[in-house]
Amino acid sequence: MATATATGWLADLTDLYTPTPSQFDGARTHRTAIESRLALHLGVHDMFEIGSLRHGTGVWQFSDADYLVSLSGRRPESPWTVLNKVKEQLQARFIGTNVVVRRPAVVCRFEDGDVEVVPAYPSASGYWIANPADGWMLTHPREHNVYVTRVNAKHEGSVKRLARQVKVWKYRRNVPISSCYLEMRTAQHMDGEASYVPLWDLYLTLKKMRDAGLASLNDPTGLGSRFGACSSEANRVAALIKLDTAVGRALKAKDYQIDGDEPSAIAQLKLLFDR
Repeated sequence: MATATATGWLADLTDLYTPTPSQFDGARTHRTAIESRLALHLGVHDMFEIGSLRHGTGVWQFSDADYLVSLSGRRPESPWTVLNKVKEQLQARFIGTNVVVRRPAVVCRFEDGDVEVVPAYPSASGYWIANPADGWMLTHPREHNVYVTRVNAKHEGSVKRLARQVKVWKYRRNVPISSCYLEMRTAQHMDGEASYVPLWDLYLTLKKMRDAGLASLNDPTGLGSRFGACSSEANRVAALIKLDTAVGRALKAKDYQIDGDEPSAIAQLKLLFDR
């Protein structure tokens, strides 16, 4: 990237990490086999695509194809019970594939792309899924997509680009924060803004999360449970250290740009995104 301005450099980075429409077609071909196996052994009400690829905030080389599978029967007391059952069934079906639990999902690491399967139980409103932190959480994935899309339309597509940038930072810097949490925090920030300024809003999004101490986020739609940021307290502490560094670099990039020093602003962005 040899763009002369920091805003241009950031735009190029975002374009670089934007998946092509067909990138995950291979991974998506496993859906029928996954659904059939779980329907036979556990019972399935419904299965549909969720996550960043569905929302248009996926990251090239890092994002997975994500599916929520609504299971039959009673919800067990511990989400580990159903996560382990789903893992057991998928490992038996795909013997040569590495299948792991990464709460709230079971991940099948296929050669043509990872597929995340999120076990869920229907409620009167939404679905119960494993909370990345602990226990169960109530989620409304379709409504969350509508919310993010609405805020994105308000800012003419900039919100999903900003969410992708924050996720690129997460993946490039190996930060143990939930992608869903980052997306909803980004949308919540931009929902309160009258306009979008690339470096300013990148800085403010990171800063607000840092200042909140990566606390759980109330569902902006008012429908579901709070969004947890990390799967453990140790991960939250580790993520905050990296987040504090990121805020400092984003602040410097923004200030250098205001001062007209585009090369220094770009240098800070390169440090921020490990480029």
